[in-house]
Amino acid sequence: MDNYKLAGLQPEAVFRYFEEICAIPHGSGNTKMISDYLVSFAKAQGIRYIQDSLNNVILFGEATCGYQEHPPVILQGHMDMVCEKDGDCPIDMDTQGLDIAHDETCIYAKGTTLGGDNGIAVAYALALLADKSIPHPPLEIIITVDEETGMYGAAGIDLSMLKGRTLINLDSEDEGVFTVACAGGARATLKLPVERRAVYGPCVKLCVDGLQGGHSGVEIHKKRANANKVMGELLSRVQNLMPICITKLEGGAKDNAIPRSCTVTLVALGMYIERINEITAQLEKEIREQYDEPEVRIWGDDVDALGGNALTTEASAQVVAMLNSVPNGVQSWSGDIPGLVQTSLNLGVLRLDEELRMTFAVRSSVNQEKRELLEKLKEIANLFGGSYSDTGDYPAWEYKKDSKLRDLMVKIYTEKFGKAPEVVAIHAGLECGLLSDKLPGLDCVSIGPDMHDIHTSRERLEIGSTRRTWEFLLEILKEL
Repeated sequence: MDNYKLAGLQPEAVFRYFEEICAIPHGSGNTKMISDYLVSFAKAQGIRYIQDSLNNVILFGEATCGYQEHPPVILQGHMDMVCEKDGDCPIDMDTQGLDIAHDETCIYAKGTTLGGDNGIAVAYALALLADKSIPHPPLEIIITVDEETGMYGAAGIDLSMLKGRTLINLDSEDEGVFTVACAGGARATLKLPVERRAVYGPCVKLCVDGLQGGHSGVEIHKKRANANKVMGELLSRVQNLMPICITKLEGGAKDNAIPRSCTVTLVALGMYIERINEITAQLEKEIREQYDEPEVRIWGDDVDALGGNALTTEASAQVVAMLNSVPNGVQSWSGDIPGLVQTSLNLGVLRLDEELRMTFAVRSSVNQEKRELLEKLKEIANLFGGSYSDTGDYPAWEYKKDSKLRDLMVKIYTEKFGKAPEVVAIHAGLECGLLSDKLPGLDCVSIGPDMHDIHTSRERLEIGSTRRTWEFLLEILKEL
């Protein structure tokens, strides 16, 4: 690769492949190019592969000398990434690669998400397959698509040809933390038909911005405000003083990312911007006090327009009421594991055009609670005369009491690093539950290097942690 930006970083092969991956657009739903890249790699290496109609890819690595009779080991990650970017970033993430850089400590992408979740898993796999000197058993490497939007690749993939029943998932973001169970989840969408008409009066744009955002699973409990719900509260306060007619409402980009910003344009009949900004200033003060949101900004601006094709005051009031009625955030905590969120949901995407659409990421480690929460959303939709649908339903990955893989990994980690790893269940979703359903008796553990602020433009991948995790992975394969 020309102008290799990660040159000199170790392990060299891992970072070379990671940079090649970053140069290819590979957001969820846009995986054909990255899938074909994996096929081209397999052909160049003389590796057997399967590419299915969904763009999932399975790569098969032959055992190195002395390991031919060992049982196959499965490595697994996903090729898609969450595409988020700053408002002033010129990169078109559907057609352009990332502008990556590093500061000797971390790798990042300028103005966008990095896709370390889960590009680093793919880079590990390719570096492993390309180096014939690394001792390992037969490898079956599963690289799925569209994990970030509902685990559709894992749900649809055919694994009947796989012989392995030991799986190392490489989709975790904390070094030294072994994930052995996770929540199940689903994506829920509520829609509400709206009525528009020509409305005349002063137009105002209201903005909520500067929130931290983050992953709707592992960071849902971190006192981070949801911009869409903050906007609901703001609209309610403005509406209490004066009827409003909403013309546009938009917040968030992904159901599984806590939204950082939300904007609304409305006709505020008789409302002066000075009075509106008294309301925004008070709400901003309250958000700073109630949440860990030191950079939050809430404000209103006059719009150079006089009216527009807006919702009626009645329809606007219904939108505001529905937005404030839907639940969000942590709904219950585990009674067995202290500090573990048991059930949550995130209002990740809010759009108003010909209808109001709300899209949620719903998660729970208790299937019954997940079903009850989805039913609650359905009831709210019905109450307001709207519709409900859900997709991407995936099961929880249940804890395996007797795990030879977990015991071996704990032993190797403790000997190598002089301390025991942390073994945890997490509230985020992993594909291990779906894969376990397809591979009965699967023994599975998830690991990964340290990453920070995933699913945001502040995402960072630690270089040293990437190296240590690689070395640990090689030790595991050597022992297996």
